[in-house]
This record gives sequence, structure tokens and C-alpha cells, in this order.
Amino acid sequence: MTTYILAILIIALAFDYINGFHDAANSIATVVSTRVLSPRTAVLWAAAFNFIAFALFEPTVARNIAKGVEPGFITPNVILGGLLGAIIWNLLTWWWGLPSSSSHALMGAFAGAAVKSAGRLSVLDATVFGKTAAFILVSPLLGAVIGFSLMHAIRWLARGWTPKKVSTRFRRLQLLSAAAYSLGHGGNDAQKTMGIITALLISAGLQEGGKDPKPMLWVVLVCHAAMGLGTLSGGWRIVKTMGMKITKLKPVGGFAAETAGAATLFSATALGIPVSTTHTITGAIVGVGATSGRLSAVRWGVAGRIVWAWIFTIPASAALAAIAYTIASVISGQP
Repeated sequence: MTTYILAILIIALAFDYINGFHDAANSIATVVSTRVLSPRTAVLWAAAFNFIAFALFEPTVARNIAKGVEPGFITPNVILGGLLGAIIWNLLTWWWGLPSSSSHALMGAFAGAAVKSAGRLSVLDATVFGKTAAFILVSPLLGAVIGFSLMHAIRWLARGWTPKKVSTRFRRLQLLSAAAYSLGHGGNDAQKTMGIITALLISAGLQEGGKDPKPMLWVVLVCHAAMGLGTLSGGWRIVKTMGMKITKLKPVGGFAAETAGAATLFSATALGIPVSTTHTITGAIVGVGATSGRLSAVRWGVAGRIVWAWIFTIPASAALAAIAYTIASVISGQP
């Protein structure tokens, strides 16, 4: 393995770490805002299940990402440009406290670098990127619908319970829902970096390609480990936005939102679709908040800022990646 390929591999793992750091809010915001767990305990809980996810999910998402661009245009510089574009956008949105999508940042950046290299849009696999684009809308809507429906169902089932009984039981159940969501988060998000690393190894002749490239076991393990370590580092700016500014949650609402998000992520991962955990949990939180019957229960101004971040993520990360690819090509003298 050349020094250049090794350096790109390290940058890919740095992105995975930042992904966990940036998206820690998705896993822990609800369980922290309802005060079921302290922030420190919550990130330990989430990081553990981020890692355990490697044993539960087939790498369907990773295989799709690895074949998302025409093989002839997957070069080390394209991958490097994509990683740098995604990392820069993630750090910017973390600093601004906006829960944007690390998944869409990576996909947008990978696409931006590839299109810059090839000079045409047709270099992208329309199926892979089309499904990803569609789920920008589908995942938050599905999360919202499931969260809204589940919250109503819980209220009906617990209609004879005292408030204390509801709080006590769902504080315990929220530990399970937080674990399930963290499994879904690790299962979908870590696979995106696996797919990028697999594409890098194939382009460097270090792994066989084929129609259905599968990540090697060491790639799976290091990607889940990097994401778990990133989650351990938290991302408190975004936690505050996700768990405290969109709507006020109680343990029962946190349980409903996390369960809805987990169900959405499990389904998408089984189908091999890279989705945004950020979009999913935001939609679920909004759906739960909307069950109060008051539109004011959801802080639509905050939700609006989040939506604008979603809209700009793919084009912004693509533009940053195109610039990074150009600089890398000039420095290396290679396409």
C-alpha cells in the first residue's frame, strides 16, 4: 500500500470519526433532553451500539456506494476530493450548530469530485444517487409519520396510567429505543465510509472489483470503531438544537421518536439505501411534537433553518469537493 493510498485511507477514517462526532446528536439528543441519561453516559451508550451494529447488518449500503461512480473515474484524487469536501462541510455545519446530513455531504462530495474529473453527469450511477436523492424527502416523512402514529398509539394504550407511571416506564424503555437508534445509525452511516474505502482499494488494485464489491472484514471493523470513537466525542452544539430547540420532549416522546427513527433506518439499510440519520430523527421528533395538537409545539423557525441546511448540503459539499479534487490533481499531476 503506497503512502498516498494510506494517507487517503486515514482521511477516510477521519471522516468516519467526524461523522460520529457530528451525528452523535442524532443518537443521544432525545435521551439527553429528556434527562434519562447524562450526556457522558449517553455517548458511551450510543458509541457501544454504533460499534455492535457491524455484527447485525449486511454491508448492502457499502456495496451500493462502491459502485455509485463509473469504475474508470474512481481514482485516489476523486476519493480524496470527495472526503475533503464532506469533511469541510461537516465541520462548518457543526460550528453553526446545524444538524445537516453527513451522508448527503459524503454522497454529494463524491459526486462533485467525480463529475469534475469526468466532465459529465453521466459518470454517476443514476439508481444509487436517485434513491439517495429521493430519501432526502422520504426518510424524514417516514420518520414523522411513524413517530406521529406511534405517539398516538402510546397515548391510547397508556390512557389509564398516571403521569408518574408513564414517566417511570418510558424512562426505562427509552434506554432500549436509544440503543435501537444507535444500532441503526451505526448500521447505515458506517457503511458509507466502508463503501468509499472499498472503492479506494479497488482503484489501487488492492481488492478485486466486480459487480457487487464487498468490504473486507478489517474495513468493516475499523469503520465502526472510528464512528464509535467519534460518537464518544459528542457534538453538543447540535445536541442542543436537536433535543431542546425543535420541540419539548418527555421520556414517552423520546421513546416514540427514537423508535420511529430506528424503524426507518433499519428498513433503509436492509434495502441498501444510504439515508440521512439526521433527516430521519428530525422528522421523527417533529412528528412526535405535532401530536400535541398545537402547531406552536414545534419551533418551525428552527426546523426551517435545518431544512435550508439540508437543501444546501449536496450542492455545497459537491462544490467543495470539486475544488479539493482540482487542487489534489494539480499537486499530484494525476487525474
